[in-house]
Parts: sequence; structure tokens; C-alpha cells
Amino acid sequence: MKTLKMYADDEADRQGFKAQLAEQRWDDHRYYHHSLINQSLHFVSATTFLAAYVLLFTDPALASLLAWGVAMTSRQAGHFFFEPKGYDHVNHATHDHKEEIKVGYNLFRKVVLMTLWALSPLILFVSSTLFGLTPEPQSYRDVLRSVGYLWLAVGAGGLLFRTIHLFFIRDVMSGLVWATKIVTDPFNDFRLYRRAPLRLLQGERLDHGYGR
Repeated sequence: MKTLKMYADDEADRQGFKAQLAEQRWDDHRYYHHSLINQSLHFVSATTFLAAYVLLFTDPALASLLAWGVAMTSRQAGHFFFEPKGYDHVNHATHDHKEEIKVGYNLFRKVVLMTLWALSPLILFVSSTLFGLTPEPQSYRDVLRSVGYLWLAVGAGGLLFRTIHLFFIRDVMSGLVWATKIVTDPFNDFRLYRRAPLRLLQGERLDHGYGR
């Protein structure tokens, strides 16, 4: 039977989790989403990810193809090609500082992850059945489905690897908070950036309201 202190500790853990989640989300937004092109691409990404989440229950391979082929590529293109990388005068931080303190995947780690993603289909040249996990492909459609399963494994592996990594370099709470943030980012990004495409069409290029 739980004591009053145990209930108080549980509530403190919940409040600490929520506070860390809010902080990670805010830091991600204010440090890495200044460009309205980037925000608009994140809106496209979030919408696609939400569709992939629905498909995940009925067709995981197709969901993975959609998530990686559209959602992840548009999302990362926004970061790599459109996000300013000079000195952040609003937050008083250099790009190098922001990359150093990034909780999840900074640009270097993203390069590694995206390289693994791009190269992972080469496994099919070694084993077309993914070492017995899938039937022998009979058509290009079957090959694409195998690629989808591979990309699903890359995504799950990337999430799990960084979560466990954070357990050791920070603490368990930080890892669990980051994993929760990543899984719920499509919902949060949809809410945050749904107006970005219209603002972009109206001629705005940077979001000047991201600082504290």
C-alpha cells in the first residue's frame, strides 16, 4: 500500500518529467526553428508523420516508407539547408554552442543517422529476405516493402540508441523525456507550425518571436 510520501514522490516525478519535456521542446523550438521555410517543412513533416502513425497499425512497411521518404527528408532538409547557422542574437548563442548542448541528434549525428538510412537498403544485396525475416521478393513492390521494414528498424534503432545513450551521459529521466518528445513531435509541430506556410506566402522569412 502506498504511503503519502510515495504519492508525493510520484507527483514530483510527474511534474519533473513534464517540466523537462517542456524545456526540451522550448529549447528545440527557439534554437532550431527560426526559418519559416524550416517551420513550413516541419508542418509538412508533422502531417506526414501523423498519417504514418495511422498506417503503422495496418501497414508498417508503407508507414515507414512514408515517414522516411517524405516526413524525415522534408524535416531534415529544413534544418540542413534553410535554418540560419550564424550567431543567434536573440538567444545569445553560437551555432557551435547550440550543437554542443543539443540533447538529441545534432547536425553531425543526423548526418550519421541519415547515412545509415540511405545505405541500409544495400543489405538486400546480401540477403534479399533480410536473413529469413521476409519472403523472397517477387516484384519491385516486394522489394520496396522490404526497404520499408529496414527503415522501420533504422528509425526504432536510432530512437532506442540515443535514449539509452542519454541514460548514461545524463540520466534515465532525460532519456525518457527525449524519447517522449521525439514520438510526440508530430503533434507538437503540427500545432506550432501550422501557420508557417501562410506566413511564408505573405513574405515573411524568419520567425522573430522564438526568443524568451
